[in-house]
Amino acid sequence: MGHRAAVMGTIGNGLLGQIVEAKNTTGSAVEIQSSLSTFKHAGADFTSIEVSSHGLAQHRVEALHFKAAIFTNLTRDHLDYHQSMENYAAAKKRLFTELDTQIKVINADDEIGYQWLTELPDAIAVSMNADFKVGSHQWMKAINIHYHFKGADITFESSWGNGVLHSPLIGAFNVSNLLLVMTTLLSFGYPLENLLATAKSLKGVCGRMEMIQYPNKPIVIVDYAHTPDALEKALIAAREHCQGELWCIFGCGGDRDRGKRPLMAQVAEQFAEKIIVTKDNPRTEPQSQIEADIVAGFKNMEKVGIIPDRAQAIQFAIESAVENDVILIAGKGHEHYQIIGSEVVHFSDQEIALDFLK
Repeated sequence: MGHRAAVMGTIGNGLLGQIVEAKNTTGSAVEIQSSLSTFKHAGADFTSIEVSSHGLAQHRVEALHFKAAIFTNLTRDHLDYHQSMENYAAAKKRLFTELDTQIKVINADDEIGYQWLTELPDAIAVSMNADFKVGSHQWMKAINIHYHFKGADITFESSWGNGVLHSPLIGAFNVSNLLLVMTTLLSFGYPLENLLATAKSLKGVCGRMEMIQYPNKPIVIVDYAHTPDALEKALIAAREHCQGELWCIFGCGGDRDRGKRPLMAQVAEQFAEKIIVTKDNPRTEPQSQIEADIVAGFKNMEKVGIIPDRAQAIQFAIESAVENDVILIAGKGHEHYQIIGSEVVHFSDQEIALDFLK
């Protein structure tokens, strides 16, 4: 679109093409201001910030003016910190009700987002549902979505005009995210035809439904999904590209929310034909305890295997699956490390998968 942009978030901080790893999704107030100053002097016109619930609860972004804020969804996560979904939602809501935010773009398909729209008359509503009832808000909605091997074709209507958006990104959640971003840019005044042309050349984010393909081999997809909702969405998206069996490799982080572990198992059992439970970032918690918590969620262990070593789990799946199968490796995404005890060791799902696909 002719502008230099920087990002701050889970995948790292920096101008596009110059991303460096970040310790936290949202840094301290001082770190944020320092980074913004660096980006400005480097020529950035815009910065996209992933504002975490921790950052909002701890008032790290109070001094910022947000040209726009996007709400994607709210599902179970970080309950080890927030203790309840109500507290988690309240932290997220601050960005739209208490901070200096000019334009508010809300996913109307999310239950919490739909509720917030009733309280925020100046917000913009975005939906993937053709039956979404347009009210007094500005709006964007998909009226038809055709998913295919190379992405999705989205026919939409909006306050700014109608059209067809051709997306090279896979998965329904990417359709939702793209509609939210396009709506935001339309509210900035960018021409619709320019946005539609630019969308065709988008590239996916590292570790977010990242597809790895080799001839005559199963398709491997690496994704950061580490919550029940995210895993469900990733498996549903992977199914769109699967002509054989769908494999799911996942674990759960140690010293974190134990309640989600059996829920992750239930999701995997519902949507995948083959499941391997493995190591994520166990930290200081015994891997056997994490596995026991996960296994408690399965109704039937017939299609479940437990391979604690993550590299061996990936190897087993790739060597056992056939050409038309899809293997989803979930939980770590862009991360290139594992935290075992107090030690951080190099580990990349992508590197391991490539080694065994070649």
